[in-house]
Amino acid sequence: MAETADELSSSSATSYHLLSLMSMSPTTITSPYAPFFRDLNADERGLFLIHLLLNCATHVAAGNIAKANTFLEHISLLSSPDGDTMQRIASYFTEALATRLLRSWPGLYRALNPILPESAAASNHGRRLFVDLFPFLRLSFLISNQAILEAMEGEKVVHVIDLGGSDPSHWLAFLQAVSGRPEGPPHLRITTVGEDRDFLAQTALVLTEEAEKLDIPFQFHAVVSQLEGLNIESLHVKTGEALAITSVLKLHSLLASDEATATPRQLFSPIAKIESFLASLRGLSPKLMVVTEQESNHNGANLNERFMEALNFYAALFDCLELSVPRQSAERLKVEKLVFREEIKNIIACEGLERKERHEKLDKWMRRLEMAGFGRVSLSYNGLVQARRMLQGFGCEGYKVKEENGCFLFCWQERALFSISAWRFRRYD
Repeated sequence: MAETADELSSSSATSYHLLSLMSMSPTTITSPYAPFFRDLNADERGLFLIHLLLNCATHVAAGNIAKANTFLEHISLLSSPDGDTMQRIASYFTEALATRLLRSWPGLYRALNPILPESAAASNHGRRLFVDLFPFLRLSFLISNQAILEAMEGEKVVHVIDLGGSDPSHWLAFLQAVSGRPEGPPHLRITTVGEDRDFLAQTALVLTEEAEKLDIPFQFHAVVSQLEGLNIESLHVKTGEALAITSVLKLHSLLASDEATATPRQLFSPIAKIESFLASLRGLSPKLMVVTEQESNHNGANLNERFMEALNFYAALFDCLELSVPRQSAERLKVEKLVFREEIKNIIACEGLERKERHEKLDKWMRRLEMAGFGRVSLSYNGLVQARRMLQGFGCEGYKVKEENGCFLFCWQERALFSISAWRFRRYD
């Protein structure tokens, strides 16, 4: 912040007043300053919002409710869910901080937030919009399909398990790809795990119709289950099948634990849960497993560190939208509210088993998968070329794909936001 302050101090009289405001106690910033707030340009307002948010997070983490409340009040003068990038970000992070404070009074929190059945349909709609507005998941589908095709070359019976209930477009593209194999399409079975029964039924209908058009021997198997409660036997893996597994933005949810009630020994439960699950997958002897995860550390115990990581990560995603989608777009507002808002709130406001969005970086996933008995498979150069060609057609500069240790990173500018890596049971090495 010191560099920014030096730049601002020499730029304008407005910036001088901005620095003065930053040095004040929030209790001295009262309503007479509201006109000044309105006169700030977007960059100055954004810097001041960051200043207020970081201070607010510090007080929330320390349990200083009165001071945090004062900062929340002043942030509300500047933030807006339909404003510029920083105003939108501030709006959702402020809501997350306020929700965390409110949870200190369970009765009040439950009265204002009645327990409702989770809307898997709304979540799937938000994810569909994310696929439409960003290239990241389309890149994941493209590279995953290419990796599976290469691994399954010559195989006559192929079973693909989708642990994340992927968008049907993922598997439509895969069906089209396998139909063009020189040796002809395999007998193909796709098993999809998801919580929305209607979504899975619709996916089954779409894929079955496409397989009939392409003359592919095909079966679709739906497993209605949360990932953490998945019975591996329900996947119905058969002897003689060449097995591939995909997980798109799902494995991190298995890192959740109930820290609030756990004994010191039980605090190792998140490690045990993910290790047990990966061991179960390894026991299926997959020929290939492809994993896509967020490339950020949102799983730290320290709220301030988690807040900073999340602020930087989601700021990049909001920047992507700012440069590619109009602010008034209904689709943009929906993806921000249905996806980003809920993820930010979960990262900041929740703890224990309720905090599912425990994103970790590729290096941690690599160590975890290697310890579970998987060997890394380098993604092919052909996949990288296809991914970069896709980005060229996306129509927005700033998106990049980088190779790192045989894995790919999907970036906005120079910041990696998502990773994709491929693995196999070591018996195949």
